[in-house]
Amino acid sequence: MTRLPWPALAATALIAVLAILAPWLGLPNPVTMDVPHRLAGPSAAHWLGQDEFGRDVLTRLIWGARVSLSVAVSAAALACLIGTALGITGGYLRGIAEILTLRSIDVLLCFPPLLLALLVVTLLGPGATTLIPVLALVYLPGFTRVAYAGVLTARSQDYVEAMRVLGAGSGRIMLRTILPNIGGPVLVQFSLAMAAAVVLESGLSFLGLGVVPPAPSWGLMIGAARATMAQAPLLLLWPCLALTLTVLVMNALCDGLRDAVDPHPTYRPAARRLLDAIAPGLLPTPKAVLDLAHLTVEIDTPAGPIHPVRDVSLQVFPGETLAIVGESGSGKSVTSLAITGLLPGAAHVTEGAAFLDGTDLLRLPEESLRKLRGDKIAMVFQDPGSSLNPVHRIGAQIAEAIRAHRPLSDKAARAEAIALLRRVGLPDPDSRARAYPHELSGGQRQRVMIAIAIANHPSLLIADEPTTALDVTIQAQILELLSDLKRERGLALLFITHALPVVAEIADRVAVMYAGEIVETGPTAEVFLAPHHPYTAALLRSAPDEEGPPPVGIPGIVPPPTALPPGCTFAPRCPRAIPECTAAPPALRSAGAGRLTRCIRWNA
Repeated sequence: MTRLPWPALAATALIAVLAILAPWLGLPNPVTMDVPHRLAGPSAAHWLGQDEFGRDVLTRLIWGARVSLSVAVSAAALACLIGTALGITGGYLRGIAEILTLRSIDVLLCFPPLLLALLVVTLLGPGATTLIPVLALVYLPGFTRVAYAGVLTARSQDYVEAMRVLGAGSGRIMLRTILPNIGGPVLVQFSLAMAAAVVLESGLSFLGLGVVPPAPSWGLMIGAARATMAQAPLLLLWPCLALTLTVLVMNALCDGLRDAVDPHPTYRPAARRLLDAIAPGLLPTPKAVLDLAHLTVEIDTPAGPIHPVRDVSLQVFPGETLAIVGESGSGKSVTSLAITGLLPGAAHVTEGAAFLDGTDLLRLPEESLRKLRGDKIAMVFQDPGSSLNPVHRIGAQIAEAIRAHRPLSDKAARAEAIALLRRVGLPDPDSRARAYPHELSGGQRQRVMIAIAIANHPSLLIADEPTTALDVTIQAQILELLSDLKRERGLALLFITHALPVVAEIADRVAVMYAGEIVETGPTAEVFLAPHHPYTAALLRSAPDEEGPPPVGIPGIVPPPTALPPGCTFAPRCPRAIPECTAAPPALRSAGAGRLTRCIRWNA
């Protein structure tokens, strides 16, 4: 974990303590004059000398810190509170809330900060009570913009979507999930606003529009020292030095805190590669865990509806791994999102059924489907970094998934979370449970996601390219873990990938998708040995092989759903195409025991 910036923290604490305890430090009165000794240099009684009225310079510096810091902190805190609330509200709720918040802030941005402050102070009169709301108004747009930008990034993350799926309201999501995740940028903005407020307060006091004399202020001290530079140059040095050091210390502290609470993730070195030499899974039973029949998904677009998934049917049995493989854009992930009811708003299922242990998932209301997600059906996504909430500890996130479906106490859920971390192979699970996601490597974070997925003993586990972002060594470990879990728990595993070597390692059966359709299914070994569809054969030729010939690319690209060719969708890229291939869309047909293909020439 990133260490706290202790030097900057200690320096800031020293300045704050001196400012707070100024009345009790036994210092001379900061406004008491000693005119006969005006402009006197440093002495045992007056360590930093005396100013133009004989007042003790050190006393006035400490009391000036009290004034400047109180104004700066109060103004920055007020701007932070209001600006962050406006930014989060506008960024999350969008619509009219976004228009009102951002347009009102745009009006303030039309005025230069210093001119705006001068205008308001001139109208309302100088004084600390006037400076606080004025400076808050000056720095309000910065907080709003930073919070708004942070919300736009965070609101699309999977952990925010997970809170929506769990039924959390907008207020809870904004306060409990989004606000902690934008804390780093807001904290940096707070440091900048506070430092700038100290400078701006000193500048206004220097001009006579800030703190009213004879109250001590660094700006007033600088203004007064300017007239006596020739006789006592040190009088100008001390307040300038105090102002500069304070600003630098505050920026160093808040930058360090930002790094401590929101560090960049780092990945640890991979361990030795493990091969999946164990036979994958139990024998399937006659009854399928998932029976997906004729699934069709429609997406509304300005040009009309499109169908990224069409007439997809497949079955997954207990203890079996079915891999869905295909190029990007073939519809693999859309199929999995449709099964779990997580399609985006513009997409919806128009046909088909998805039976999970006899229950049609596509016909369930959202409330009933929410109870099944994370319980009977679970999903592991491609990027664990966006699926895990970066500001909550690993153990707490696993325990939350457990308690969402089972009435366990905090202690019992935490104990089970630690046991799950031990089961998925994380070393020292107790300390890992107390860690944050950024403290784990990519492979370890994916193990955590698997632990969350299996926490409630699901019947079906969907893994959507869970090894894509990992190197080959870690891929082998994750695949081995999935194989072990499938064998131990009798899981039905639906594995989505575009990597054929991964399919060869883990899958019992394979379904090949192209342009939204399944073009071939069958036992993995048989499909790889003798593919019955030209697209499957092309995929196999394009996969790198350490001992075979160099890979051969597939000419052309996957057709977009808005411009599907007539007949066979692979015909424009197929070297074996004949006129009959473009006559009518081919249906899946039997090509031997357990084999289906969409090619009309599979046995030619």
